[in-house]
Amino acid sequence: MLKADRMAAILEHIAEAGSVDVGRISADLSVSAATLRRDLKALQEQGLLVRTHGGAVASGVGFELPLRHREARRQPEKRAIGRLAASLVPEGAVVGMTGGTTASEVARALKNDAGITVVTNALNIAAELVLRPSMRVVVVGGAARHASYELVGPAAQAVIDRYHLDVSFIGTDGLTVQEGCSTYDEMEAHTDHAFISRARRTVVIADSSKLGKRTFVRICRTDEISDLVTDADADPGFLAQLRDAGVNVLVAET
Repeated sequence: MLKADRMAAILEHIAEAGSVDVGRISADLSVSAATLRRDLKALQEQGLLVRTHGGAVASGVGFELPLRHREARRQPEKRAIGRLAASLVPEGAVVGMTGGTTASEVARALKNDAGITVVTNALNIAAELVLRPSMRVVVVGGAARHASYELVGPAAQAVIDRYHLDVSFIGTDGLTVQEGCSTYDEMEAHTDHAFISRARRTVVIADSSKLGKRTFVRICRTDEISDLVTDADADPGFLAQLRDAGVNVLVAET
């Protein structure tokens, strides 16, 4: 296993469980305890965890896996979600787009030469789309989040409030029928909701690992969601509940 993949696996385990044990995860990953200790030391130096005797714990409450360590997770599913979600965008549309790995796949799948304007707070998405001369890209300002490459806060919200959006694509860290969409950062939640409030159609893009999960702060209620685009591993019972709540559910096949 490559070092980057090991680190992503360690951080994913900590994000879910809050801690990691060297003996257990070295067996799960089929690498030596000495190798895992070196990985934990490197991750601690990046401020992503705190080492303990025999393992490590999350560096803070509501630990969020950084974007650079999320990019390889469930990539085929996210790519399929991106293609299906992008197909919902009509020619000439003004599209709002938050950050995240699934949103990046939506951006990559958008049609060229379709007169699309993208309003985004994600630096990585803007950097990719600006290379397409046929596409108009508007980047909102704000405070940069290192975990997601997003610009958030009052400055971002003030800019978003100026635009009329045909559709907004919203990434999420969790989605439940009772609570709606949620994320780890309060300012990010407020900025994401600004995209929702300015859009005629709100499309939540979330792979099946996010469904039924609730994180720190709510982005929006379930009744504010027009559509959910997810993958074929999603629980059919959960999707049926969402449909009963008025959400149009689309399932992408890999």
